[in-house]
Amino acid sequence: MESVGEVLARFGGWGTRAGLVGATSRRAVEAAIERGEIQRIALGIYALPDLPADEVAVLVYDGVRSHVSAAKSLGLPLLQTPPKPHIMVPPKRRPRPGPPAVLHWAETTSAERRNRTTSLLRTVVDCSRILPFTEALAVADAALATGRLSQDELLAATAAMRGHGCPNARRTAAAATRLSGSFLESILRGLLISAGVDGFEPQVLVTHGAFRARVDLGHRKAQLVLEAEGFEFHGSRRDFAADCHRYDELVAAGWLVLRFTYEQIIGDPAWVVATVRAALARRLAG
Repeated sequence: MESVGEVLARFGGWGTRAGLVGATSRRAVEAAIERGEIQRIALGIYALPDLPADEVAVLVYDGVRSHVSAAKSLGLPLLQTPPKPHIMVPPKRRPRPGPPAVLHWAETTSAERRNRTTSLLRTVVDCSRILPFTEALAVADAALATGRLSQDELLAATAAMRGHGCPNARRTAAAATRLSGSFLESILRGLLISAGVDGFEPQVLVTHGAFRARVDLGHRKAQLVLEAEGFEFHGSRRDFAADCHRYDELVAAGWLVLRFTYEQIIGDPAWVVATVRAALARRLAG
């Protein structure tokens, strides 16, 4: 016979008392509780001790993941993991005791309740209500890149929205693109937009003879390239040589290349913007 823990694991990490007793026995369930193999998280609901905090909150509050918790569940990039799960519950639901969580009261669809997560569109809109513009833009860009959401849908949803965060949400929808190549690239583009630095496009194709390369952000008139460099390092001499070849070809084609690291973009955005602004002014003046 399966142990109570094995049954819960087969159930997905949680289950009802009735289901556990039916699969094992009342005595086995009580013994598993006493040994700490399972935990009671709500009336009649038991879970494995290592069940993720957002899953526990969803079950305890009988709601759905929303906002940044939904973004994380859907695989959208976040600058920081939310310290508390964001859970959406019915608007007339009375507060109930439970684990630390950020609760949002709103209606949800049957599909959202079935999946225990808000839809992709709703998640992007909700994130754009509460996140800074640059981070909201990165979430929106990544969602558009999946191909499961269009900018027209995002624009329509933000145009119809009401309440807190509307200006940021509409600004995010207007600036979002499916062309962004990475989370860090989106953050960098968001910094420039916020600073009023115009003219940079994502994934610009640069050609020089037989050489062809897409750059993170390119300003065609100024022939200025911005590259957002993540944590990755060159894994081999061949990779390093290829990177140098790419850089040299861009310079030979007449483009100035500025490369910014994760630490610079996230930790010193004012310097990044000032550097881009100065380089852009010099290129346009020349």
